[in-house]
Amino acid sequence: MVQPLKVGLAGLGTVGSAVVRLIDRHADELTDRCGRPIVVSAVSARSRGRDRGFDLSRFRWHDDPVAVANDPEIDVLVEVMGGEGGAAEAAVAAAIERGIPVVTANKALLARHGTRFARRADETGSSIGFEAAVAGGIPIVRTLREAIAGNAVSRVYGILNGTCNYILTRMEREGLDFAACLAEAQRLGYAEADPTFDVEGFDTAHKLALLTSLAFGTEVDAAAIHVEGISAITPADIEAADELGYRIKLLGVASRTEGGIEQRVHPTMVPKSSAIARVDGVLNAVAVDGDAVGEIVLVGPGAGGDATASSVLADLADVASGRRLSAFGRPAARLKPYQAARMKKHAGGYYLRFLVHDRPGAFAAIASHMAAHGISLESIVQRRRAPHEDAPGAATPADAQPIILITYETTESAVRAALEAIENEQTVIAGRPRMIRIEKLA
Repeated sequence: MVQPLKVGLAGLGTVGSAVVRLIDRHADELTDRCGRPIVVSAVSARSRGRDRGFDLSRFRWHDDPVAVANDPEIDVLVEVMGGEGGAAEAAVAAAIERGIPVVTANKALLARHGTRFARRADETGSSIGFEAAVAGGIPIVRTLREAIAGNAVSRVYGILNGTCNYILTRMEREGLDFAACLAEAQRLGYAEADPTFDVEGFDTAHKLALLTSLAFGTEVDAAAIHVEGISAITPADIEAADELGYRIKLLGVASRTEGGIEQRVHPTMVPKSSAIARVDGVLNAVAVDGDAVGEIVLVGPGAGGDATASSVLADLADVASGRRLSAFGRPAARLKPYQAARMKKHAGGYYLRFLVHDRPGAFAAIASHMAAHGISLESIVQRRRAPHEDAPGAATPADAQPIILITYETTESAVRAALEAIENEQTVIAGRPRMIRIEKLA
């Protein structure tokens, strides 16, 4: 008789409970696909008494997730607790030391410890599956690690946080400001009580760090990512983008350049004609540029119990079938040290918005600073100021009117230098200029 794959499950929250239910629901199909049953054998969670919709008495209970990892009866550890350290780190480390496979949905843990864990897993015969850690139900990890292994990837980018995408979608469709959309996202459960990790781009950065290593064979280095969130985006920016033929999305972008790998997370204006511009609400999307396949785009749910659990089961199916791959698609010893391209060398187009005093010579002063830094302007738009264009709590002079500039491709260092010079012209502009990068997409 074929022995089942016995799973130790650390974490019985939304994702962990969904893993149990999916295994129960698809038990026969999983057996057919993998050649052996997959069963949950041991579990650990914060609360034993909480009703999760299934009978806990059929599993061995451990108060400590490390005890689950060390349970001699399990064949694989599934870690869905979250957190970059503490019990999650200890449990995963214990399973790797035992030489048993690990499946995790924990992007923060891998963004911090991924290279170290991958190296040790190769040494002990363990493996690390983390399809569920990036973009929920979208199979981007196996796409990069396996499906396009015959390609040289030049860029991977995407919408990697559903909370931010939901907020930006609502701002565009309903003309609401950021604070109102965030409050609605929190009410619906799309955003946490403390939304900083999501809306300031850190969640996206953790996921991008893992995609970068998969795409370019580098060590994981989340700390090297340039990160900006969406909290400064205003309805005025949304409206201007729409008029100019763009939509604003929070993108994580990793590109191969002559100076190294560029990793950045920031609000981005993307052409309305691009595939990624049409991804709305809480959906995620990831695009990959390969030399053989061109651009491929994967769209799907980036979070949620069933979607994330689906990716966990995909990794468990690999384990049950006897397939073992190095975590980042190549032996960890062959991962290259991460060489960061300087963000100030980034080249592209830029959206710049100023509140300019309505007086002679004001625009000429701005234009002269742009020219002095070698920046050519593609378009200039002057608009009447709406009430929502004032910064919260700010007393904007009544004569200040918005001017929007779209630049041709230039470097970030040139743009920042020009903006610094313009900002010092207190008789020309009111408040700080706004800058949003424009990404060339298919």
